[in-house]
Parts: sequence; structure tokens; C-alpha cells
Amino acid sequence: MCVSVRRPRWYIIRPMHAPDPPSPHGARARRTKAEKPSFREQLDALRYVPPLLKLVWEVSARLTVGSMSLRLLRGSLPIGLLYVGKLIIDQVVWLSQGTGGDLSHLWVLVGIELGLAVLSDVLGRGIALVDSLLADLFTNETSVRLMRQAARLDLRHFEDAEFYNRLERARRQTTGRIALLSQIFGQAQDLITVITLGAGLVIMAPWLIFLLLLALLPAFLGEAHFNSLSYSLMFAFTPERRELDYLRLIGASDQTAKEVKVFGLAGFFSERYRRIADDLYHANRKLATRRAAWGSLLAGVGSVGYYAAYAIIIWRTVSGQFTIGDLTFLAGSFQGLRRLLEGMLLRFSTIAERALYLKDLFDFFDIEPEIAAPPDTKAVRRIPDPIKDGFVFENVSFRYPGTDPWVLRDMSFRLRAGEKLALVGENGAGKTTVTKLLARLYDPTEGRILLDGRDLREFDPEELRQHVGVIFQDFVRYHMTAADNVAVGRIEEREDRPRLESAAERSLASTVIEGLPKQYDQMLGRRFDGGVELSGGEWQKVALGRAYMRDAQLLILDEPTAALDARAEYEVFQRFAELTVGKTAVLISHRFSTVRMADRILVLQHGTVLEQGTHEELMAKGGHYAELFQLQARGYQ
Repeated sequence: MCVSVRRPRWYIIRPMHAPDPPSPHGARARRTKAEKPSFREQLDALRYVPPLLKLVWEVSARLTVGSMSLRLLRGSLPIGLLYVGKLIIDQVVWLSQGTGGDLSHLWVLVGIELGLAVLSDVLGRGIALVDSLLADLFTNETSVRLMRQAARLDLRHFEDAEFYNRLERARRQTTGRIALLSQIFGQAQDLITVITLGAGLVIMAPWLIFLLLLALLPAFLGEAHFNSLSYSLMFAFTPERRELDYLRLIGASDQTAKEVKVFGLAGFFSERYRRIADDLYHANRKLATRRAAWGSLLAGVGSVGYYAAYAIIIWRTVSGQFTIGDLTFLAGSFQGLRRLLEGMLLRFSTIAERALYLKDLFDFFDIEPEIAAPPDTKAVRRIPDPIKDGFVFENVSFRYPGTDPWVLRDMSFRLRAGEKLALVGENGAGKTTVTKLLARLYDPTEGRILLDGRDLREFDPEELRQHVGVIFQDFVRYHMTAADNVAVGRIEEREDRPRLESAAERSLASTVIEGLPKQYDQMLGRRFDGGVELSGGEWQKVALGRAYMRDAQLLILDEPTAALDARAEYEVFQRFAELTVGKTAVLISHRFSTVRMADRILVLQHGTVLEQGTHEELMAKGGHYAELFQLQARGYQ
């Protein structure tokens, strides 16, 4: 029963040495291994079921107990229905033959059977209701935990394609794993029914149990085999599924609509989507076809076993060893047991297969950040407030994880407390990397950074970032209200409207917000109903409001005025001078007219400090800074 899955021509499962096609993000993602999990591996994956049950219990203990109780109660009803049915048929036969029976007792039995049937239906609807409520709570809770876990992780994780594969697999589990829980509870419910029905068979015809197991095992083994192949296929195509999601986004988005139209990209994106989707479809179709064929064959084997047992029961009834009621009871019990055991075996295989997916969720939760506070809480130092000496880079070298080129090399400089420092240099000189190290989004590969004489690694990075305000050039345009867009600078103070409005006024964002229909309650962006789109410069003023809202000891502005016109830029920096009084600030800008306000300028080249000094000192030196300044000045002449 060997199944081969058709894959795209460039898709390699093992070994993994061939390069992948370019991802939509411009990087080459390393292909994930995908092998058919062994049966042992499927059994091993069941160790993730207890953590799932623990998580569901934490979500709602009351609903969990309710679901289990309703299922266990319903699981005990089938044997009662079958036995009452047997008694009814025997009473009917005796009454029709005139050999005994009690008509009043017959109607009592019919009433009992009706009551049991109604109770079973009511319990079924109760189970569906409880499971639905539990599913909603579980999805909400796991989604929140997923977001919080992602926020804990290092920035380097989000620059790794393999991490995104793991994140995508984990994200898919937040909505579908409650089905696994329902199957586990359903397994317990069916087990109660199997035990009661099996007890009846053992008492009346124990040899039927052997025929039952013989009929079921082939179907179970076949289903386990195909479940493992299904997981293998899903795991292997994770990068393609991510790319499909990305193509759906950029193919129909307000952020990309202009370029899609101008450059005529609709055909390119749609054909690329179709090609990848077709590859996935063909792989799924081949697996599904083989699964259906083998499943039909093995189900036929089970049917032969069932009817062999049924024939024996009929023969023994005809020979007088069983009554007609016994016949219906045994046939019903055998059929019910066959159906239940087949379902339990297949469900067990499905649970094992889905537990493999569950592994993706808990594996993601187990990822630990490398940039964290020292494990010994007594060794964790508090951030000085106020900062007295400032920051010192001592022979700092850095390269991004998984890459060879050095972004910074043996960089040493001091950022004094209360100093305004400007970083100048061509693209790729390492300016933004310096700010990421200051905010401890990364740690140096070599060397160290000191804060008031202490290694930055001795501080809690979460506390450090509470004292750092950063506005990057590629700031996020949140599709939320204008108030929320400013408040993200210090989100815990969102309800402090005077502080929020003051921050907006100081960044000139108030001139934008006050012109909106709903002002601070206006939804920004076109993603949601009633949203208003801003110009690039207007968005930048709103983003700058976050720095004022932050009111941090260290302010970092990375190209904060790139989208502003000359007049607005001048006004922003006049106010920026007010913002940074008594604070430490780092400014990155390609406009030399704006960096002149800095107390000191660092000129970076190829990841090293080439020159440093005031604007006047660097111009008098006639070095690289003076050359770049003069080149830019000529552009305005």
C-alpha cells in the first residue's frame, strides 16, 4: 500500500540541497523536511494530548466537565435501547403466537424506548451546544496566547523564513484543535457504549468478538497509513500555503492596488497563484484518490466479516438457540459494536494524526527568546532613571543570524546622557542596526554595549524598552482610530486624553486629526468601514506623535521626516528640539539640513565610525561628511 505523492518539479523532500524558488519577500526560504511519520511517531505525538486537555480545562473547567458528563451519559443509552427493543420484539412474538406475553407490559416497554430515544436526542443537542461554546473560547484563548508568544520572541525570528513556516502551522491549529478535543471526548463516550454492548455479546455469544476484531483491523491499519501521508503532505506544503496567502493579499489590497494596475501585475500574480494552487491540488487529488480506493477495498473486507457473523446468528436463531428478540439484540449489538469500534480505531488514528498537528502548536509555544533578562533574578539590574553616563559601544561587531557579512565591525563610540547624536551615512552603513542594538532588539555578535557602565545584557530588555521610544522609517500604519495610532507610543496611557492630545499637538498630528470627520475617533486606513486614508506625510505626523506619547529617556528617530515637505520638516524639528530637552536622542536622516541640530554627528561607512564631531568640525575637516553635504547641496542649487 505504498503511495507516492506528486510534488512540484522544484520541490525536494530529502535531501535538502537544492535552492528554493524566490519567496515573495525576496529571500530564499530553506525547505522544510517532510517525511511520512511512522506509526511510532504518531503514537509519540499523543503525548501532546494531556497538554491540550490542560489548556482546555484552563479555558473553561465548567464547560469541559459539562461536555464530558453529557457524553458519558449518552454513551450508556444504546445498550438500554437495544435491550428494551429485544424485550418488545419478544413480547410481540409471544402475543402474536398466543404463547404468552402481556399487552400492558408491551406498551410500557414502548414508552421506555421512546423516553430513551428522546433523551438521547436531547443529550446530543446539549453536547453540540457545549462543544460550540467551548470551541469559541478555546479559539479565542489560543489566538491570544499565540500573539503573546510571538511578541516574546526575538526580532531575528521574524527575519527567518523557517520561523514563518512554524508560525503558520501553529496559527492554523488555533481554530481546528477543538475538533480534536471533541474526538477525544467522543472516544470516551463510545468506549462506554462499547463496554456495555461488548458485555452483552460476551454473555450471549463471545465468539462474535473475534470475528468483529478480524473485520476491523485492516481498515484501521489502512487509515493510519493514509493519515500519516496526509500530515506529511500538509507539512511539506507549508511554504506554498504561506505564499498562496501572500499572493491573495497583494493581489487584492488597497496597499498594492496602484502598482498592480500601473504595472499590470494582476495576470502575473493570478497565474503564479494558479500554478502553486494546482501543484497542491494535484498532490491532494492523488492522495485522496488512493485513499478512497484502498478504503473501499478494506471496508469490503469488514463487511464480509460482519455478514459472516450475521449469518451465524440467523442460523442459530432458526435452529432455536436464540429467540427473535435475541436475534435483533445480537445483530444490533454486533452492528453497533462494529460501527463503534471501527469509528474508535479510525478516530484513534485520526487523533494520532491530529496530535502531529498539535505538536506544531506546542512546539511554537516552547520557543524561547534568546534576548531575555538574566535567569538569576537577583542579577537583574534596574534601568537607571535618570540615565547618568549614557551608552558606550565597545568594539561592537554584528551580523544578522544566518548571514555571513558583517553589518558592524569593531564599532566604538559614546552616546552621552542628554546628548543628541545624529547618524549619517550611505545606505547599508549600519545606521538602523545601531538603533536596534540600542533598543536591544538584537545583541552584539562581538563586543558589548554599556549603559551607565553596565553591560546591557544585565538589564531586563522589557524594562529597557519602556525607557526607549523608537519611530522607524517603516513605521506601522495601524488600521485603527487616530487616537489608537498615537496611543501605541504608550498604550497603557490610552485613556489619558490630555496626554494623547498634547502628543498629537507637539508632533503636528493634531492639524491632521482635527480635520477628520470624527477627529480622534476616526478610523484610519481603508481596511474597515468608514476608514479614511491619509497621505504619507500625514501618516508620518501621526507616527511622530507616538514618540511624544512615549516620553522616554532615549528617543530614536529613524528618518522621521522622510515623507514631509521642507516647511513641515522644519516645524517638526523645531518641536523635536523641545521634545529632547534633557533627554538622550539618536537621529538618523539623509537630509544634512536636519542633522545640524545634533550635538554630535557620527559618520558611518561599511559598519564603522569613519568620522565624528559637530557639523562645523566635520565641514572644516573636509572629509567624507563634507563631500556628502556638498553633493546634496548641489541638488538644491
